[in-house]
Amino acid sequence: MINFDALRASNTRTSPFQYMVGENVLTKEQAADIRRDYPEIKQTGYLPLSKLESTGAFQSLIEDLQKPELAEILSDKLDLDLIDKPRMITVRRLSKHGDGRIHNDSKSKICTMLIYLNDDWDNAEGGAIRALNGDKDMDDYAEEVSPLAGNVFAFKRSETSWHGHPSFKGERYVVQTTFLISEEELARKEKRGGFQTKLKRLLRIN
Repeated sequence: MINFDALRASNTRTSPFQYMVGENVLTKEQAADIRRDYPEIKQTGYLPLSKLESTGAFQSLIEDLQKPELAEILSDKLDLDLIDKPRMITVRRLSKHGDGRIHNDSKSKICTMLIYLNDDWDNAEGGAIRALNGDKDMDDYAEEVSPLAGNVFAFKRSETSWHGHPSFKGERYVVQTTFLISEEELARKEKRGGFQTKLKRLLRIN
């Protein structure tokens, strides 16, 4: 399903950190099929794939995200060695105000790729990810990437890889693939993600 040639053709930037931006990695029609088969998600935030049901076109996307070819391309584009590194897939459908604040990933993450699935988008309403020049100002950014279907934002974690997006509330379809330093970190994050999912469900019920 993923157009790996389009991903290979993505442009790599080296400032303010090493990242890449891709377009047309999925077609709008493929993204519509994925949204149709998306897991039933009623809470905000990223949910671990291990806690969700995968079927149809959504499962086809997941299978591509687990292929060695993805690790090979990201390794080449971001000057990394991701071959055989464990990867964690997390899934979002809903955002709330407060999501997307300026942050940097933990050192347990080597790199992260976001693939977007939304049919249309108005960046003026928020929700478009920004590669930031620092940790203070959301409006001080090198580039903004709209979460439109087929767009990809991937970056190498570093001490300067600050990113975030202006506040947005509503549907915002995105699947995140993160390469981690060890299987132990993967197990820890999966466990924590499962606990957070249960807590959110309990809070919603109450």
